[in-house]
Amino acid sequence: MGERQLHLTAVAGKQRLDLFVLEHLEGLSRAQAQKLIRAGHVLVNGRVEKAGFRFKGGERVEINVPPSDEISFEPEDIELEIVYEDDDLAVINKAAGMVVHPGAGNRSGTLVNALLARYPELAEMIDDPETGDRLGIVHRLDRGTSGLMVAARKKTTLVALMRQFRERSVDKLYLALLEKRPESDKGLVDAPIARHRRQRLRMAVRRDGKSAQTEFRVLDDGFQGDRALVELRLLTGRTHQIRAHMAFIGCPVVGDTVYGYRKQRLKLKRQFLHASELAFDHPATGERMRFESELPVGLRNVMKKLR
Repeated sequence: MGERQLHLTAVAGKQRLDLFVLEHLEGLSRAQAQKLIRAGHVLVNGRVEKAGFRFKGGERVEINVPPSDEISFEPEDIELEIVYEDDDLAVINKAAGMVVHPGAGNRSGTLVNALLARYPELAEMIDDPETGDRLGIVHRLDRGTSGLMVAARKKTTLVALMRQFRERSVDKLYLALLEKRPESDKGLVDAPIARHRRQRLRMAVRRDGKSAQTEFRVLDDGFQGDRALVELRLLTGRTHQIRAHMAFIGCPVVGDTVYGYRKQRLKLKRQFLHASELAFDHPATGERMRFESELPVGLRNVMKKLR
């Protein structure tokens, strides 16, 4: 992949340049954003500025993201919780904090690197013209989301599973603690999603977005601050769909600093969102496979404290 360019406009005045870059490049640390600025990859009105430069508002910003040839598709011995595996696929219980795929700011230490160490045959998929650099990754979970994922060990399995996701025959259930109880016990959020017009790392409900539907059901509302534990079923698979939809109805996910409260009322290092159930047809046997994952201990402890 070659260099990627972002052409943006600074809207808010007084914001620092390094924080602006962080807002628009997912996965970077602040130190990495500052390094990108020092290297001259970020221009403000055509000029190189320091990381501490503060906008007045309306400036043109060009961010040149270096080629991804530094991304490591190397195997790394990283511990994984394998729920199920056979010659065709594996189901993983991903921990919160783990990035799924190498990218800017996360060039190693990802789920892909861990899978390559456990399943060396995945290396045959690197630069595959049909599947790109998915390397067995059928679907993704955000860095701060834990729970179930399926990964393919063969290209034929990958293609078949991707088809099931496109045809919406895969069942995906999540558990989330919301900052506010929804008005009804259950419902459907049917609202199209697209990239936020200004904050390119965020999604937003927009009329010109792609169709997106999320079903929700309140499981427990006996928590402080009108919070509620809900079960969510994805009928579509848009980026950040649950987080964007819950914020849209005024009930953001606890711990979500992007779509929820910037100043969190609870000190969580992740969002309270967990992929708890996953079901699909095994591409080789046709058998319906169903898996469940209970909430991590840390999230269960949060619920206890809020009783």
